[in-house]
Amino acid sequence: MDHIKRDKHNSESVVEGDINLTLARKEWLENEVSEETRELLEKDAKYFMHQSMSTPCLDVLQNCEGSYIESVSGKKYLDFHGNNVHQIGFSHPKMVARLSEQLQGLTFSTRRYANETAIQFAEKLTSYTPKGLNRILLTPNGSSAIGIALKLARAVTGKHKVVSFWDSFHGANLDAISVGGESVFQEYMGPMMPGIERVPPPITYRGIFEGNEDKALEYLEYVLEKDHQIGAFLAETIRNTDVQIPSKKFWKGARELCSKHGVLLILDDIPIAFGRTGKMFAYELFDIEPDILCLGKGLGGGIIPQAAIVTREEYNTFGDISLGHYTHEKSPLGSMAGLTLLEVIEEENILQKVKDDEEFMRRALRKMHRKYSLIGDVRGVGLLWGIELVTDRTTKKKATAEAEEIMYECLKQGLSFKVSKGNVLQLSPPLTITREELEKAFEILNCAFLKTNAIA
Repeated sequence: MDHIKRDKHNSESVVEGDINLTLARKEWLENEVSEETRELLEKDAKYFMHQSMSTPCLDVLQNCEGSYIESVSGKKYLDFHGNNVHQIGFSHPKMVARLSEQLQGLTFSTRRYANETAIQFAEKLTSYTPKGLNRILLTPNGSSAIGIALKLARAVTGKHKVVSFWDSFHGANLDAISVGGESVFQEYMGPMMPGIERVPPPITYRGIFEGNEDKALEYLEYVLEKDHQIGAFLAETIRNTDVQIPSKKFWKGARELCSKHGVLLILDDIPIAFGRTGKMFAYELFDIEPDILCLGKGLGGGIIPQAAIVTREEYNTFGDISLGHYTHEKSPLGSMAGLTLLEVIEEENILQKVKDDEEFMRRALRKMHRKYSLIGDVRGVGLLWGIELVTDRTTKKKATAEAEEIMYECLKQGLSFKVSKGNVLQLSPPLTITREELEKAFEILNCAFLKTNAIA
């Protein structure tokens, strides 16, 4: 039982984010929060199970609106994290109004009964997907969407094995962590779901292929040719947390390999769909189509848990089994949230705004890259960017201590974001963020870099 008390992981081994147990976190709690906040955090830590990346907590929130979260002490943070649910910001007025209106009518849909809101949502959602990719199932969370996709792939192909990437994240359920590639979710959980084959991802800045995507494709092809029990290839279209973006060539090659070998391509767009990349769905950047598309997080408008899978018409042949038999399957509130999200993206021309903001982000980050030797790499698309920090640009040694120092300095100044892999600052602001707020965020970032003496 000694594993219960020990801290086996350090921040460098956790891909999804920090683990809340460093000295910097202790100093933050001692010096940067009020007595009232400290008492509430102690109660939170007393009642909630402690787990990596979640509890203990940084602060106590009382409000969220637009691009900001606000603590009980009245401190506001620009939220460049948002658990990836804040595509249209927090508490969007139309979202709040439409959900309030829905609460006055149908609040729950008992199984075997349809409801008009869910039907309208399904019709709207599939209006954005390619012809033939028009069948959906709804579920309250992204992990369950992954589970539905895995079950459907088995039913369609008659094969139980799945290929996925090392370091990938597809949710926290047992089936989702089985196909994911992160040890922090798998410790003490074995045996995992059988039939998972993992391949190294096509990482551009570091990793086994060091940007050689041809080798990554060659590896994938080798695995698919050798194992004829593989029925699905599950991948994040773009790696969200540390922002890894394969090329169009890679994805076209992977799509061709899946088609050649009778393998379903399942794309996980859960954290990055609905405008984050400047497209409604990330796969559109690569001119490919998935066989199954998994969606979630922002689909609920930052208020209601809502997720979905979208798949091909020809796979609608399993009426005799239950693929996604969830209590809140056709939630009127979740459906209204999803419908309203899509309307807001259209009405506020969010996709074009993100493309404009992408240029601003690219220029600002390239300028920082030239200025600060601590920055080894900058990569991103739309309003999803990663700043990889290194102590030496030649050796690419991770600057984990500096990343944490910068994160806490930014928190002090009112900017919140995630640190992934110990040294990647992930910037994921609301898509509705104003240019003034973006400029303010970069002022805070630059000040924090200056305080770490990171100038080249």
